[in-house]
Amino acid sequence: MHATTDKVRAVRYPLTGDFLAGRLRQNLRSEDLTYIENLVESVEEHGDGTCILERGARTECSTILIEGYVFRTIESGGKRFITGVHLPGDFIDLHGFALKRLDHNVVAAGKVRVGCVSHATLRRVMMDRPGVARAMWFATLLDAAIHRKWIQTLEQLDAPRRIAHLYAELRTRLELIGRVNSRALRTPFTQFDMADMCGVSAIHANRAVGKLKEMEIAEIRRGDLYTDDWDLLKKFARFDPDYLYGEGPLKLEDDWD
Repeated sequence: MHATTDKVRAVRYPLTGDFLAGRLRQNLRSEDLTYIENLVESVEEHGDGTCILERGARTECSTILIEGYVFRTIESGGKRFITGVHLPGDFIDLHGFALKRLDHNVVAAGKVRVGCVSHATLRRVMMDRPGVARAMWFATLLDAAIHRKWIQTLEQLDAPRRIAHLYAELRTRLELIGRVNSRALRTPFTQFDMADMCGVSAIHANRAVGKLKEMEIAEIRRGDLYTDDWDLLKKFARFDPDYLYGEGPLKLEDDWD
């Protein structure tokens, strides 16, 4: 049933069908979903490592990720820090609508396809479609919830568990939008990417990956994670998905309005 629903969604809304899928999307009316699809004014493709939006650059549009992965990065003292990962359906820089200039870079991780929505159009959304505006607000708040969890994992977990937690989160987010493989989670991430996401050196990231393999929890090869037991990996990572607002006590109910 879910697979059929996902396919129908992809056909009807090829640009925005993953937006809040598995969460708030089911609370939106069909006319709202069509309205959101029609917000996309142009589509762009970018190669691996392309800086889609540079820190401090003025922006007059916000982008929704259609295909691929995107990093939020901060560079300081000659080092790169990855502070967030975006998946299809995410409005990458919706908060740029209010801020105009961001304090970080938005960078393609592998090949990506994005849709662009001008801030002039978003201003009309604020005035004319408050329900859609609230959904976009929720999407931004969801980003903030994920950021808070990343901070918590950096404080509480060792490197192997941080990496396991990262993949457990990505797996759950991909499940919500209907993009999963039973055993493998494929990403374009390098070991340097994992190190920069988890706040460790590349050497420590390599050791952490080796530890996961040694414990027979998971094997990571060229960014792709393979495991026969996702539940074991999530338990090892101490992963609690509530902060993703997909299931559990924080799930949005039908009385969202």
